[in-house]
Amino acid sequence: MKKTLKQLAAWLNEDMAAFGDTVVSGISIDTRTIQQGDLFVPFRGEQTNGHQFVVQAFEKGAGASLWQKDEPNPPEGYPLLFVDDSEVALQEMARAYRNEHKAKFIGITGSNGKTSTKDILAGTLAPFFKVQKTIGNFNNQLGLPITILQLDENTDVAVLEMGMSGFGEIEFLTKLARPHMTVITNIGEAHMQDLGSRAGIAKAKFEIIQGMQPDGLLFYDGDEPLLQELVAKEQHLQAVPFGLEPGNLLYAENIHANADGSHFTTHGIIEGDFFISVLGKHQVKNTLVAMLISHKLGLNNEQIRTSLEHVVLTDMRMQQVQGTNGALFINDAYNAAPTSVKAAIQFMASSTIRPEKWLVLGDMLELGPNEQSFHEGLAAYINEHEIDYLCLFGPRMAYLYQVLKERFEKERLLYVADDYTAIIGKLKLANESSIVLLKGSRGMKLETILNAFTSQ
Repeated sequence: MKKTLKQLAAWLNEDMAAFGDTVVSGISIDTRTIQQGDLFVPFRGEQTNGHQFVVQAFEKGAGASLWQKDEPNPPEGYPLLFVDDSEVALQEMARAYRNEHKAKFIGITGSNGKTSTKDILAGTLAPFFKVQKTIGNFNNQLGLPITILQLDENTDVAVLEMGMSGFGEIEFLTKLARPHMTVITNIGEAHMQDLGSRAGIAKAKFEIIQGMQPDGLLFYDGDEPLLQELVAKEQHLQAVPFGLEPGNLLYAENIHANADGSHFTTHGIIEGDFFISVLGKHQVKNTLVAMLISHKLGLNNEQIRTSLEHVVLTDMRMQQVQGTNGALFINDAYNAAPTSVKAAIQFMASSTIRPEKWLVLGDMLELGPNEQSFHEGLAAYINEHEIDYLCLFGPRMAYLYQVLKERFEKERLLYVADDYTAIIGKLKLANESSIVLLKGSRGMKLETILNAFTSQ
């Protein structure tokens, strides 16, 4: 974005008597990361009032700042745009900029895999288009507008991640972004405590079609019956199912992993053999939708194949890390829910990368009143003949430990509630023959364990 304050004021139906020709070239809500020429947006929160940092924002290079009209003592001599509400103003500016932008907008939601799908898609398209994507977890009612306003004017494709915790949130985001194409990666159990059931989660994710362009296209997890039912009710919806089952319009089979990544074969809309330097069947599934969108935007099979080979994911998504003890760590500790944990367990069970297999599992959070059964239920996917060592961390993993302690010998199963030390000590037994997968919710910070084997 590169706009004058006068143009921003016009978007917001506000007057701009002075400093109207001041140009801003970005957006920021944090003085610690502000860039030269950014428009600073101050918010009033429970702990701090962002208006206290406006002068500091200018000192660090801000080109201009918003200021809420009911906030006293605005600093004099600075280019300020006065608004009724900073959050609403941020959203309305994003809406206006989106409406004039010529890029193809793609919205991605789902219980798991949003960030991986975003990364894979952006990486596949990057050699052929100017692509910008959601940075980090800027995927909510504040993050999405910031992402849109940070788009360069010559961006060809905007890949936007959309997160939520309750009903109505995806609807708000998708109506703001007005995507040409949308994606629902899957339906898991995250936010069960707020949405009540997997059916409720599916309904909330399905809101993404409500802001889609009239001729828009939905790509969805065709292996998920809940999404199949919702799609069937929308007679005029253009929808393409993808997955691992042959009934989908694009599906993958013959998935084989080695130390470099995953090889797989696709059938349907795209036929052929492909490779991506990411591990896990669930990541191959995320790759399918990236292939479909790339195909829709005009890339041929060879272009897609070549791009996929160079895709890199955001850290802590099946990230391979060589440990100082010789073990190969798979860091998948960014988040966890039953669906994604089962996928990680299944990956380890089928892996032939290294002979000795370790699972380090942390609590799954935000599962609501059924959290005990969800943790206990993981036991059905853990085979004591396929996993050599299992370390469980967190108070909720006690439920799983109680089920598994009868199946695993004492020296192969370790449970601790709140201290990483014992697990770190146990992992000193891992070596050049070991592969160690870390999986847990973000709040469990399992990367702390990995840090003990990467620091010199």
